[in-house]
Amino acid sequence: MAGSFLDTNVLIYLASSDAAKAGRAEALLAAGGVVSVQVLNEIANVARRKMGLTWAETHEFLRSVRGFVSVRGVDVDDHEAGLALAERYGLSVYDAMIAASALNAGCEVLWSEDMHDGLVIDGRLHIENPFRPAVPGG
Repeated sequence: MAGSFLDTNVLIYLASSDAAKAGRAEALLAAGGVVSVQVLNEIANVARRKMGLTWAETHEFLRSVRGFVSVRGVDVDDHEAGLALAERYGLSVYDAMIAASALNAGCEVLWSEDMHDGLVIDGRLHIENPFRPAVPGG
């Protein structure tokens, strides 16, 4: 899944007590993909402030994630593209920066639970909710 970008909210489920979501997040991570430094920073923030992990546990969690994905930096091109996406698609600035990083990494799918499921950005990046219930008969 080199063409996949993983949003923070998907990776946080790795530590969830919701076995179904944790399993889905684990499968996506195991398939590989891309994250940005922004995603890692957001994970660190959630790990410390909401999950109550120690610094050692936070570092280990981040190391584990980095072991499965490519990490790309965030630069001015991502920033400018993100601002344009926020304006064009009505995304929050932070979500737009994630989408810009995914586009600039050449990804085709952005796995996110809280962005606009089904939205196609610039005709090539599909936002998909990996936890969306299956449609019967679909």
